[in-house]
Amino acid sequence: MASDPVQQKIADTIASNDVVLFMKGSKQFPQCGFSATAVKILEHLGVQFKDVNVLDDQGVRDGIKSFSNWPTIPQLYVKGEFVGGCDIMREMYSAGELHDLICSKGIPHAHHHA
Repeated sequence: MASDPVQQKIADTIASNDVVLFMKGSKQFPQCGFSATAVKILEHLGVQFKDVNVLDDQGVRDGIKSFSNWPTIPQLYVKGEFVGGCDIMREMYSAGELHDLICSKGIPHAHHHA
């Protein structure tokens, strides 16, 4: 199978950052409600993350969906593993599971109890 440069770029980004959020817009200016929620959750956990704006790159926007086999944006990756989209993040966050995941992967964060 020929290596797809977009898939390679996605794989490299995920490999070189502990936490990556593929989103619409940036963490400063999310362009959709789901992306904004995802950013808020990560900020609540005090986790540094790399934001990838899929609106800047149509290739990545389409490519990430086939990469993860997940149809929607945002998409969260932690240590190279696909975690899920906004709803999964919200559920995991309220159950404390997202925090546990970040702890278990040894990712530095400043957790603030709400």
